[in-house]
Amino acid sequence: MRDSYALEFLEFLDQGPSVTVKSLTAQVLTKCRELTRAQAGTIFIVRGKGSKRRLEAVHTQNDAVFTESAVFVVPVDTGSISGFVATTGETLFVDDVDTLPPSLPFKFNRNYDLRTGYTTKSMLCFPLVTPERKIIGVVQLINCVEDGKIVPFDRQLDGIIAPASNIAGRIIERMVAHEEIAQRNIELEKRNKVLKQQRAKIVALSAETERAFMSSVELLARAAEKYDETTGEHVKRVSEYSGELARLAGHSQHFCSELRWAAKLHDIGKMSIDHSVLNKRGRLDDREFAEMARHTTLGYEILAGYPRLAMAAEIAYAHHEMWAGGGYPRRLKGEEIPLEARIVSIVDVYDALRSTRPYKLGFSHERTVNIIVNGDDRLRPELHFDPTLMAVFRENHEQFAAIWERLADEMPIQQLPELPRSA
Repeated sequence: MRDSYALEFLEFLDQGPSVTVKSLTAQVLTKCRELTRAQAGTIFIVRGKGSKRRLEAVHTQNDAVFTESAVFVVPVDTGSISGFVATTGETLFVDDVDTLPPSLPFKFNRNYDLRTGYTTKSMLCFPLVTPERKIIGVVQLINCVEDGKIVPFDRQLDGIIAPASNIAGRIIERMVAHEEIAQRNIELEKRNKVLKQQRAKIVALSAETERAFMSSVELLARAAEKYDETTGEHVKRVSEYSGELARLAGHSQHFCSELRWAAKLHDIGKMSIDHSVLNKRGRLDDREFAEMARHTTLGYEILAGYPRLAMAAEIAYAHHEMWAGGGYPRRLKGEEIPLEARIVSIVDVYDALRSTRPYKLGFSHERTVNIIVNGDDRLRPELHFDPTLMAVFRENHEQFAAIWERLADEMPIQQLPELPRSA
């Protein structure tokens, strides 16, 4: 008979898929009540771990009074009947809840009866266990009905309970695990959505911050440019030349982009140079040259100390250094000179030669390239410039002519006969 009840219980659960723990536990409770003739009952699932373990009522049924199957929680301890069963794994038969010996650790809680008007008399409470003897829930059956009367539950039901408990326990454990995984996936998806939204906000804020930063760089560069009345669009052109030479030399897109804006600040130190020296018409004497040379150190002092401006600070400091040494202010040589400063050094000279100044006329592209590549009485390329970068410039010089034409000063340069550089 025991085996036939177990088979009947298993066949009942196999009648159709139970898509949720709630629907599955409703099936289990219905069948348990049918097999034991219980008038009412509740099925609990163990939730939490360690000291946070608790019994959560997932389904309640009652044929005598209407009751909503509300979720409520019972601690996993020996203070209540269901808690005692979940703690010890024992099956309890209670013939009359009103005559429980006071020596027992558990008590009957009448809150449910008082709230619904129901009267609990007899009770059968047993654990749902897995084959590994893990308690994953509790079934609490109330008031065995026989010939219309409330009677105690038959102790022989213990033989039916054990296989039913194992079968239901195994299936419910699997379903609970599935739902917990599904719930974690839902929560993970929600967190990922929130993180995605937060990342989008961070990207937007970063972009906004970057735009504000670039605007500040532009304004600062413009301020320096306006202070030097002779430079026109020099800052823009040096920025574009620098990015192009870096690209042609095979450097990363990130490096080229950073160099483009950083190069705009190469002459920022001129804002602190004596205005009369900065805009003097004619050659500078030794004292005036020393004053002008200070713009490299002053530029570095303005920009240093801010990580985002580190490249700009190095360019300001070193773009007048020379490959073979002898430049200023630190007389660096070779690869002691930062790469970004070596790039700006070449294109700064290119633009200076092309530009008209109070003390000279601008040169054609052809003459400028000839001076940079082959030198003259004032410039020796093998001493001034990085030979690797010079080779790139020599092979691609037409690119720089195109930038000059695109960003030429608003006032066209009058094409006058070219004079010696000493003029």
